[in-house]
Amino acid sequence: MELISQHTKKIMEECKERARDAGLQFADETLEYIVTNKDLLELSPKVMIPTLYDYWVHDVEVLKEQGKYKLSPHNPYETVINSRPAISFYNDNNPDWLNIMIFYHVLGHIDFFQNNELFRNTWNDDFVGVALADKRHIANLRTNHGRWVDYVIEFARSIDNLVGYFEKLHDYNNKPSLFPSKKLSYYFENFLQVIKKTPLSFYYNEIDRYNELLKQNKNVAESLFFSTVKEKYPEFQALYEKHGEDEDPKYDVLEYIMDNSPFLNKEKNQWMKAVISIVRNTSMYFQPQIRTKIINEGWASYWHDNLFCTDPRIKGHETSYAKINSGVTSLSRVGLNPYAIGLRLVQYVEDLANKGKMEREFQKLNNSELIENFDKKTGKGKETIFELRKNFSDFTLINTFVSQDFVDMHNLFVVGQRYDEQRDVIQYYIKSKKAEDYKQMLINTLYHPPRVFIDKERTDEKRLFIKHTFESKQLIQDFIPDVLLGIEFLWGGEVNLETTEIHVKKISNQEVFENYKVLYTAKDRKVMKQNV
Repeated sequence: MELISQHTKKIMEECKERARDAGLQFADETLEYIVTNKDLLELSPKVMIPTLYDYWVHDVEVLKEQGKYKLSPHNPYETVINSRPAISFYNDNNPDWLNIMIFYHVLGHIDFFQNNELFRNTWNDDFVGVALADKRHIANLRTNHGRWVDYVIEFARSIDNLVGYFEKLHDYNNKPSLFPSKKLSYYFENFLQVIKKTPLSFYYNEIDRYNELLKQNKNVAESLFFSTVKEKYPEFQALYEKHGEDEDPKYDVLEYIMDNSPFLNKEKNQWMKAVISIVRNTSMYFQPQIRTKIINEGWASYWHDNLFCTDPRIKGHETSYAKINSGVTSLSRVGLNPYAIGLRLVQYVEDLANKGKMEREFQKLNNSELIENFDKKTGKGKETIFELRKNFSDFTLINTFVSQDFVDMHNLFVVGQRYDEQRDVIQYYIKSKKAEDYKQMLINTLYHPPRVFIDKERTDEKRLFIKHTFESKQLIQDFIPDVLLGIEFLWGGEVNLETTEIHVKKISNQEVFENYKVLYTAKDRKVMKQNV
């Protein structure tokens, strides 16, 4: 892995100028690396974060991907991560014209990362630097605690999808001045003086260190400063996040265990909290990316198409570009291509806004001829899609704009499967062309972790009681015992899980679905289940 050449960097900077002229907004500094196929295979399990902590599952994933690659060689054209500065990776065999297209796509992603409100919790720190500090801290813990560090990582990762992302995002949205002054204020005024009671000499040295970083690069000074703080004080981030919260904060499951477990609160087990905090913060960082896959890829695809098609450097490569672009953004009749759906939804919203079809005047029309020919030529399309980029997630995009008009326009449909006994094959058929059915199919593909919370009234030092809110989808039963055993270890006592399971009964040769409340109990490393 190496930085791109100065020749290629010059091309990227020219792309930045054209992208900014078109309205995209992003920080000046970016880093671009050339990577080999081997690099991509090794980075992919770490979600392309080179400094992410080491964990045995990553090694297993590398071996699995290497096996897949031998059977079917494949690599992405690019990968970009939401860091400060933004870092992107490129195949080592791309010609210049292809890099221009890819650079525009990457700049679309960076613009999305740095302006979409769901990413607000990632704007304050450079996650690559934070991850490096975390990696070093975990490596130090391994020298003292050996394999127990990996046990804690594994148990924490089994429930790291239960983090309270939206609750934390709400806090960030209510504190727009958080970066940079409030965090620095808490560190110097509360943490060093009140909690740690450090000598004045250390206090002044820290001020000088921050000022020096500020002189070098004001854009990343705070993130670099707190990366070093985290190495010296791994508990700082958790204390800072708790600072100023309500007396009865809204805990997610992982956070509640970390703060209230009698087992973890023992002095000899305090180190485990740092590991759990790293797992939780890593999960929190990736939450917005998981929830914006379709709109993010659609936004980037929209801009690489618009900017490259108007770039004089496309001359002579129109056919090659059309072939690659169609492969990336063509609609899948079976399955889902997020690039294709996201791109067409962005274009659809732009067209609606340009014609004035998002205004109340159009919504009141009930004449089909007037509806079809309505066009106020407002010119508000670009303004509207930039608002879309700022405020929408995959769910809100799909739920708001997948209409019958959109489905008909692109000849979209829901595909069903049935077994042909005569031919002994699975047949695919068009199940529905209704917008509501297609919308629901898309929504069903989105990330939606189970709603699980702590029942504080039935929880005490000897028992942790967890409740699952049933949303017509049961927990994966095969995973429940192992997850509960991990939580039992972290809590140091009995763990109860109340959930709902779906049972299928046959009545008069018809399948009838019934819901049953069940209680799982993990105690003394054994898991039992009973009906409630």
